[in-house]
Amino acid sequence: MPRDPSRLNSGAPPVRSLARGLAILHFVNKTGATRPGEIAQALDLPRPTVYRLLETLEELGYVAFSASSSTVRVTRLASALGDGFSLSSEVVQIAGPILADYAKRVIWPLDLTVYHNAAMVVQETTHGRSPLSIDRGMSGVRLPMLHTSAGRAYLAFCPPEERVRILDHLRALGAEDDLPLLSETVLTPLLDETRHRGIAIRDSGPFRPETAALAVPVRVGETVPGCVSLIWIRSAMSKEQALNDYGNTLKEAAREIAAALHITNSSSC
Repeated sequence: MPRDPSRLNSGAPPVRSLARGLAILHFVNKTGATRPGEIAQALDLPRPTVYRLLETLEELGYVAFSASSSTVRVTRLASALGDGFSLSSEVVQIAGPILADYAKRVIWPLDLTVYHNAAMVVQETTHGRSPLSIDRGMSGVRLPMLHTSAGRAYLAFCPPEERVRILDHLRALGAEDDLPLLSETVLTPLLDETRHRGIAIRDSGPFRPETAALAVPVRVGETVPGCVSLIWIRSAMSKEQALNDYGNTLKEAAREIAAALHITNSSSC
């Protein structure tokens, strides 16, 4: 429960602290997920000040630190103040502890991605704690829709009208690497196979060729607030072994996140 603001002692002039706190809250909301050092640099504030104000905002329930990385993001309470990252913020807060728990059982790194502007953005990751990761610092990385398992999972399971908008956007962007995959003769069977299997696969292509990945959607009703991916070194494991060893575990993690998100939404109604 948020602490009574009257009991918080910032140790600085109230008006100045308020202005700085609101600036930090605005910056975090705008970026979706960021690190205290990035906030300090962007707002030209001392790091100790940023940490102190973030702690205050966390106590009040407006921001939350990631359970699996050093990033911070706004909460549903902050998003309720206006337009913001309400859905993605909520699923990320829920997914963080769940992915941290699964990381104890799945040594390969896991990512939670959300869709944003023709890309999947890594919002939670266990890369930092996985001894098998070769891609450190993945938080905040934008992943291409057509060349990644997360993007394919999202396209396969998002509402049809949204899929059309995304594909139209990708065609308008005209990236040369995307053109072959935008062909209906290639894309339609790929998405159909993904839906049938319930899991998207990336095991070839120019994107991060040293790794492969599986991804499943987090489904809440007709929406897909995020996708959960597992990444492995391609030379260490075949696609078939990955599906056999980790496919059901990945689906289980996505269902757990979706169930927690559904409960949260229901209790807030």
